[in-house]
Formats: sequence, structure tokens, C-alpha cells
Amino acid sequence: MDEMKIAVLGGDGVGKSALIVRFLTRRFIGEYASSTECIYRKCVSVDGRQINLELYDPCSQACEGKPVLNDQIHWADGFILVYDITDRSSFRTAKAIVHQIRELHRGSAKRDIDLHIFLVGNKQDLCHMREVQHEEGQRLAAEFHCQFYELSVAEHYQEVALIFSKMVQNANLNSKARERRRRPSGSKSMAKLINNVFGKRRKSV
Repeated sequence: MDEMKIAVLGGDGVGKSALIVRFLTRRFIGEYASSTECIYRKCVSVDGRQINLELYDPCSQACEGKPVLNDQIHWADGFILVYDITDRSSFRTAKAIVHQIRELHRGSAKRDIDLHIFLVGNKQDLCHMREVQHEEGQRLAAEFHCQFYELSVAEHYQEVALIFSKMVQNANLNSKARERRRRPSGSKSMAKLINNVFGKRRKSV
């Protein structure tokens, strides 16, 4: 069975935890926030394949400290960064984390094409209290090559489920693309080797 590790981070501590619980149980628990680090596991079926998801939810207070995220960033295959559209400081925290993710992976074995980062603006149901405009989220996502969603975890279960499904699908597509790139290059190099060997033999006869 394939596996994928997803870290759910961001400036909206309650929102990131609520997003995970909503996905796992379909229920919305408004005041839920993780007081300790947690890893949840769920098996999902995507495009006929069984995927074992591991979802990392750090302690809500830990999200505010950049240095403590280094290990988690290297651990994860994908990232969901949640901010509260009614709280600009949560948006700044999400921006700092996505910048940290890109910096830690710069020049590493995981290239940008292999990174799956979704930026999620939460509390769309509270638009009348909005401090972060929709366009600001879009610009940040474009700058750091993320996918962008804005939703209400409280009201939009289908959108929450779609985020996790899309992340797994993107990882699957990238995996297939890497396989397609490898095979032709391997075939060409083998064909070139055979031609070189037999070509030289024919010339020497």
C-alpha cells in the first residue's frame, strides 16, 4: 500500500486541527486545538489505489515557533498551511512557514516539482470580519507555487475532503510523470550503448 505524509501547519491553530478532525470524522469541533503533537492515520481510495495517509498536527502553540518545524518539514511529503482570514497575523505566520519550507528544500533531493503545498484560508463564513483579502491569498500562493483554497471548515466538508484528495492525486501524477521521464532516458542510453558496441564491431570486420 502506498503512503503519503501530510503536515497540517499554519497560523490558525484551531483551524488546522479542526480541518483534520473534519476530514477524519466529518464533524466540526469549533474549539478543538491540539495541546500535543499528534499523528493521525487514515486509509483512502484515490483513483482505485489505496493510500495510507499520515496527518501530522503539531501542538497549536508550536506553530508559532519556526525552528521547531524543521524536522516536520523534512518528514512530510505534502503541506497544508491554514490561516484565518479574520486574523492577519495568522496569514503572516503561514507566509513565514511556506517560505521556510521552500528554503529548507532548496537544493535538496526534493525539488519544487515534488513539493505539494496547499494554502488554505479558513473562516470564509465570517467574511464580514475579513482582514485578509482573497486576492492576497492568491498572490501568496502564486509566489510560492502553492495551490490555493478559501473555505469554511465549519460549513464545507466536501471542500475539506477535496483538498486531501487533490493532494494525493497530485502526488500520484508527479510520481507517474517521474516514471515516464526515467523510462525513455534509460531506453535511449541502452540503445545507444548497443549501437556503439555493435557499430564498432561491424567497422572492425
